[in-house]
Amino acid sequence: MRGYSLKKDLRLLINNPKYSDVEILCEDKKKLFGCRAILAARSEVFDRLLYNGMKETYENQISFPNINSSGMEIILEYIYTGSINEESLTKDNTIEAFYAADYFQLPDLQDFIMIVFKSTMERNYRENYSPELLSKVAEIMPISEDNILLNLLVESVATIPLNTIEFGRLSIKALQYLLSCTYDKEKPFVTPEYEVFRYSAIVAAKQVSNDAYVTLMEILPTLEQIKESTEIENRIIVDRQKVSKQLEPLVKFIDFRRINAQILANTIEPLEIIPIETILSVYRHLALLNKLDLSNTRGKPQPIFDFDETACGSKLIIEDNCKVVQASNGCDRHQSVRSKMMLENGGVYEWDVIIEKHCGTVWVGVCATENFNYEKFAGHQPTGWVLGSNGNCYNSSYKLDYCPSFKNEGAKITVHLDMDKRTCAFTVNGTKYYVSGWNNLPSKLYPVVSLNYPGRFRIQPHQKNQHMIETLYR
Repeated sequence: MRGYSLKKDLRLLINNPKYSDVEILCEDKKKLFGCRAILAARSEVFDRLLYNGMKETYENQISFPNINSSGMEIILEYIYTGSINEESLTKDNTIEAFYAADYFQLPDLQDFIMIVFKSTMERNYRENYSPELLSKVAEIMPISEDNILLNLLVESVATIPLNTIEFGRLSIKALQYLLSCTYDKEKPFVTPEYEVFRYSAIVAAKQVSNDAYVTLMEILPTLEQIKESTEIENRIIVDRQKVSKQLEPLVKFIDFRRINAQILANTIEPLEIIPIETILSVYRHLALLNKLDLSNTRGKPQPIFDFDETACGSKLIIEDNCKVVQASNGCDRHQSVRSKMMLENGGVYEWDVIIEKHCGTVWVGVCATENFNYEKFAGHQPTGWVLGSNGNCYNSSYKLDYCPSFKNEGAKITVHLDMDKRTCAFTVNGTKYYVSGWNNLPSKLYPVVSLNYPGRFRIQPHQKNQHMIETLYR
């Protein structure tokens, strides 16, 4: 019945022709309905459009040629009720809704969209669709450094190796923005610069013709293929000048100084799709420097926390490009696996372990390799330091009460390893706890987990954006 809930009663008015006196025509030609008094009262932009004394004041239709109906529907829901249901936001309308909220100057709605978007990305970490969303944002929104959604998407895509993103998922405009935001900046980035060039060249070729795309895919090797001394095929690129033209806006954001000189001379220069001035400037840089002092990857080095199949218990299975460890059916006692990358030389390292499937007790922490046995539980060994889902920390079988127990599937444990102070702390499901009682940890450590059947863990770099977004929303 009406009269009991203002919010429910106002929801009845949303896009309802019966209670509307203005038609809203959107970019996709879809027509929505609104009440001009409510729209004007809730948005200064609508107020200026509908009560300006111009023709819109007297006509019953107003057009928004740059706003899609999917975004406008979110705007109407928020204007009428003061909130939106999380279920209303999907990967197909989030960008349009954020753009529309920016257009109608509704900052609280923008903040809420950001929180829902970030939460959705974390829940669906297996299906990372940030390349598609970045492409959509680059097409419909003004490019600016203070665009929070753009920056979040750039950070997300920057931590995905470009050679794992299928061609077509990331538009050339989105790729240009990604490279411009990370060029010569201290931001996490995982793709070596040669692979940045290769991906950019193939994306550019795809814009020109299928023949050019196929040719470059065949003759331009990956970095791994070059390391394996794969012979480079000498073929003429179809539509070479057109490919070079398409590649032009990307070239200035590719740091060729970070590419091995032999690769530059033997693989890139013969393609004749990079201006000779660019190639010569790199040679001049190398000649003056007399050495290549730049890392082969731009930005701040991003640790790769992949599990190591060569440092793993015999009944553990490594899956999903070394991101996941699964205990096999016969694994009734805890076994351990460490990551490939050694953490050393100071600094703070942070990574997440997500419990996709729980076992009796899950264990997450660090280990050193000296006398470490991967067939056994890490916490019973002198060179293993781990936190368990029972809330206890273990090293050399010594137990330390640390935090409340956490035994839910989907639990996320963040390890904070300070190699300057040689200490370790943990965050469990968003709550950060004190530094553990372990003092003077070794100078070289690896991330480690211990599990038994049916445990299944995923490891990934720590996602640092959530705190920023929640602070903004508050």
